[in-house]
Amino acid sequence: MNIQIFGTKKCKETAKALRFFKERRIEPHFVNLAEKPVSKGELNAIAARIPLAELIDRDGKEYEKQNLKYIQHDITDKLLEYPLLFRTPIVRCGQDCTIGYQPDVWMKWIAD
Repeated sequence: MNIQIFGTKKCKETAKALRFFKERRIEPHFVNLAEKPVSKGELNAIAARIPLAELIDRDGKEYEKQNLKYIQHDITDKLLEYPLLFRTPIVRCGQDCTIGYQPDVWMKWIAD
């Protein structure tokens, strides 16, 4: 099983997702968004399952820091330029993808 988790080390929800898989002896591939941005291809693959509007964290510090509440912006461009704008964790298993802590969905992945 190939699990990929996008998040940051400071995010509590990301830490819970990592722990969920490790407790089930599944070693996920962790991508720290603070160190490595998401590629355009990865973003397109994620956006095929989750609408772009749901991927951006409008309540986060980075959104406020970039002053995006008051200006029009292209979500794709901003997410590629500022990866800390993502809502986390983003968990991928093949073509399937979730955002946030969703253990019920992940259990179905493991069962299949």
